[in-house]
Amino acid sequence: MLRRALLSVYAQTLLPTEITVIDDGSTDGTEQMLHREFPQVAYCYQENNGVSAARNRGIEQSSGNWLAFLDSDDEWLPEKLATQKAALSAHPDYKICHTEENWIRHGVQVRVPKKYAKSGGWIFNQCLPLCAVSPSTLLIKRSVLHDIGVFDTTLPACEDYDLWLRIAANYPVLLVAQPQINKHGGHEDQLSMAFWGMDRFRISALQKIIDGGQLSEQNQQAAVAMLLKKAAIYLNGVSKRGKTDEADYYQRLIERYE
Repeated sequence: MLRRALLSVYAQTLLPTEITVIDDGSTDGTEQMLHREFPQVAYCYQENNGVSAARNRGIEQSSGNWLAFLDSDDEWLPEKLATQKAALSAHPDYKICHTEENWIRHGVQVRVPKKYAKSGGWIFNQCLPLCAVSPSTLLIKRSVLHDIGVFDTTLPACEDYDLWLRIAANYPVLLVAQPQINKHGGHEDQLSMAFWGMDRFRISALQKIIDGGQLSEQNQQAAVAMLLKKAAIYLNGVSKRGKTDEADYYQRLIERYE
């Protein structure tokens, strides 16, 4: 997968100025493959610390003013960076740009569900139900991450949801409406398949941004409403499974924000 991802980077009509691979504790010969096939890539190994720590390490190791991310199981289409650069040049007030995407499942392109359609502008409300920005589509100015912070390493999943909430609360987002990546899914080691009850991590992210006290009144109300909705659904689920400690926690959480 990493070989496919890197080949898509080198196929760009506008090449990036630097490429860094963060190896989060792999044991499949990644380093040897990179040295053999992509010797010009900057390679950094770390003990397995999760996707947030890996992305944060990549941010630290790179030097450019603009950052693009690419998960190892995805691939960029050839015009991705050139199209985003042109869009940002035409809209110089924007510091974040993302794109539509193709979904590939088990090697076959499938229709993207409507709820995952991308949007641009002030998209905080669109970010509340689920992650509204795919990391592999992103092109972002480094100063934004200096302002709002990087990925939360305490979240084992939905770390991108947490970051986009913070971004969308403070910055408008530019959208390229044409797909610029192939997003591959369905494989067994996909992160979204590693955890059950993903909304518990989204609830934690909502709680963090609500308690941060920096949202506008309108965004605060919307975030609280979404937290209550997700917590009620999750409470119902853990109650049915007899998870009494979790049920007690989410019942108290709901009472706190009602």
